[in-house]
Amino acid sequence: MKRPGNRLSSARSLLGTALALVTLLASALPAAASPSSPPASAGGSPRPVVTVAQGGLRGQSRDGAQEFLGVPYAAPPVGDARLRAPQPPPRWNGVREAVQQAPACLQFSPFGLADPQAVSEDCLYLDVYRPRTARTGARLPVILWMHGGAYSQGTGTQFGGRTMADLTQSVVVSINYRLGQLGYLALPELGRENARSSGSFGLMDQLAALQWTRQNIGAFGGNPGNVTISGQSAGSGSVCALLSAPSAAGLFHRAVLQSGPCTLLRTPDGAAAEEQARSFAARAGCTVAAEAAACLRAASGAALVEAARTLPTPGPASGDGLLPLPPAQAIGNGTWNKVPVLIGSTRAEARFFVALTQPRLTAEQYTAQILADYGVAGPEVLARYPVAAHGSPYLALSAVMTDSTFACHTAWTAQLFTPQVPTYVYEFDDPQSPTLAGAQVPGLDESNAHSAELAYLHDFTMGERPLTPVQTALGTRMKRYWAAFARSGAPVVAGQTPWPPAGAAPGTVLTLNPSATRTTSSFGEDHQCSFWRTQPPRPL
Repeated sequence: MKRPGNRLSSARSLLGTALALVTLLASALPAAASPSSPPASAGGSPRPVVTVAQGGLRGQSRDGAQEFLGVPYAAPPVGDARLRAPQPPPRWNGVREAVQQAPACLQFSPFGLADPQAVSEDCLYLDVYRPRTARTGARLPVILWMHGGAYSQGTGTQFGGRTMADLTQSVVVSINYRLGQLGYLALPELGRENARSSGSFGLMDQLAALQWTRQNIGAFGGNPGNVTISGQSAGSGSVCALLSAPSAAGLFHRAVLQSGPCTLLRTPDGAAAEEQARSFAARAGCTVAAEAAACLRAASGAALVEAARTLPTPGPASGDGLLPLPPAQAIGNGTWNKVPVLIGSTRAEARFFVALTQPRLTAEQYTAQILADYGVAGPEVLARYPVAAHGSPYLALSAVMTDSTFACHTAWTAQLFTPQVPTYVYEFDDPQSPTLAGAQVPGLDESNAHSAELAYLHDFTMGERPLTPVQTALGTRMKRYWAAFARSGAPVVAGQTPWPPAGAAPGTVLTLNPSATRTTSSFGEDHQCSFWRTQPPRPL
């Protein structure tokens, strides 16, 4: 993996490398944790207690909601359980304190969490947030969140759900899942050890979290028959995988995909995934196939991270018993878990990546890179994206990369869904949105970049700065749209701009803007998708 500042040879390699840094700076901070001795609930009332299949949980009241943190949904995948399918969590006696967030899973980026105490292979935990008035049997809609980070870094603890739960009367679940090659390693000898013949352990973790939710969410007041899966970036790629995984059928009832369209985040087939897995095992010193599983289980976590330093995981593989078909193919041919879909992207996704990798791009470098990347189509790309029209080479390249990847693939993925299920498409567009803390490059406009919408939907403290009152109001409207979709399968909110399904008028997109949220039919034209449809695919 090249570090920020190195010039990359192509737009595809630039975006693929930079995507692995999506949560780079958010992940550079230790996971937030509640105080070890939390106060009693507001007003001195007793702290909330629920009973799940494994035992009692005592949470806490905070910011108008109740939270239960660090709840185990699977047994620790450590020791001989490393690189195996997740197992049910152990039971405990009495009431377990649930006021401290769990560590993040081992980070497979060279920029992982700064605080080693915040990282552990014992990481299969989730956080649950519910309204202050929620009680067992309330049957509130459930939103289960999967974080992004290129399948190699990040943590669910960065995404609090207190505000969403209290504002919208929903139950929010945010999960950790195994990352890097501990989560995705397609060695046949590992696949033979589980019923699905798969090495996609991170995807199995997500299934285990959904199964735990179905079994236990009623204790928190949630409705196990109304679960929405949601995710951003690689988390959205995980949603794509769950939509096409036969074993996920019936575990969820709606799906939200943010900045991770299924036609873009493609899964490697079995052969390609095995080749990458063999290369990783060799780098880890495990070269004998018959001994690879035992060798990898005996290796230190640090050694595995080092082996992956220049070999990032491709994420879940297709062609096995867990994921028989690539998600886009399964969706296209109708063999998927059909549920209503809400899907979208930010207005200028690639600004984040270009700012990390080529912030001082010159006009000459931009021209040379486009001509090298696009060959005979290069002159037309330059004509469609001239530096003069965008204001700088940085903005011009960002527009090329945004349109050719996230924007148009969002439109094309939505077109797969629309004939089959109710589909709602959005574009986040706040020209003043903050970027991630520490990611702002002086003099660059990084608004509307990848991850820009996260601070508007979550109690997300990794933003470069707090939202303004106007931006907070947009965040409130967005939360209400998302929760209405989770509740009924349609983002219908009284007093807010109507959001029609994409099937009602082809190309209809809701633009989420602080001052003028509106519907538009010009999304494809704005991002030149007809042109990009004629170009060879550049999957990540």
